[in-house]
Amino acid sequence: MKMVLIPLFTCIALSCVTSDIFAGILENLMDGTASTIDLTHPLNEKNAHWPVGAYEPFKYEVIASLRKDKVFSGKYSTPEHLGTHIDAPNHFEPNQSSVDQIPFEQLVGPAIVINIQEKVKRNQDYTLSVEDILQWEKEHGTIPQWAIVLLYTGWSKRWDNNEQYKNMDNCNRMHFPGYSKEAALFLIQQREIKGIGIDTLSGDCGMCSDFQVHHIINGAGKYILENVANLDKLPPKGAILILAPIKIEGGSGGQCRMWALLSE
Repeated sequence: MKMVLIPLFTCIALSCVTSDIFAGILENLMDGTASTIDLTHPLNEKNAHWPVGAYEPFKYEVIASLRKDKVFSGKYSTPEHLGTHIDAPNHFEPNQSSVDQIPFEQLVGPAIVINIQEKVKRNQDYTLSVEDILQWEKEHGTIPQWAIVLLYTGWSKRWDNNEQYKNMDNCNRMHFPGYSKEAALFLIQQREIKGIGIDTLSGDCGMCSDFQVHHIINGAGKYILENVANLDKLPPKGAILILAPIKIEGGSGGQCRMWALLSE
């Protein structure tokens, strides 16, 4: 079985990211010479959820126990957009793909990590600029076509404190960093990415009320990954990202298991 999987994963990698380097990472994973990093926060009732509208916390209930029923089982309820999750293209735009319609090829790609945590320390409402992207490219090379761009802001350090993570002021406005409209347009139009991700509640900053980044990304048929964990453990480039979102028919998104694959 192992010998069958290696060519299969190699084929996937080559077709998705057109690079022998990334195909090699998948081969190395199969023979134990590559590592994985889980970029997913565990789901529980302490997870921060969107504080506006009918969004509710994650809920879990045991419905059968080993002691009483000889089997352990539970049930849960959650908004689609809670925890580490994916915003499908239909989340903000009509006539776009729902989460179950995103093809596998779009859910695998080279991970590009842009670190703006120092700027966020000085300004909690900071948004990624085109200049930030160009500066990253001066150091690491042009962002490749079909990449998945991840923004590390350092905000995930607040994950275990719901109030600090939402960071609401006295006027019930949230304050956390995000992408700028200009950066989103640049990544779509000039770099032809597959999607974007961030370690906050939203691709738009907390103060953004018109969700321009969502409209730009979703309008281009792309997705947004939110509440991404462990981005501090990834290099600026060189990892492969594999996304496994829940397959809700017609859904606007959903919880998403995410892994990064790294050569050792």
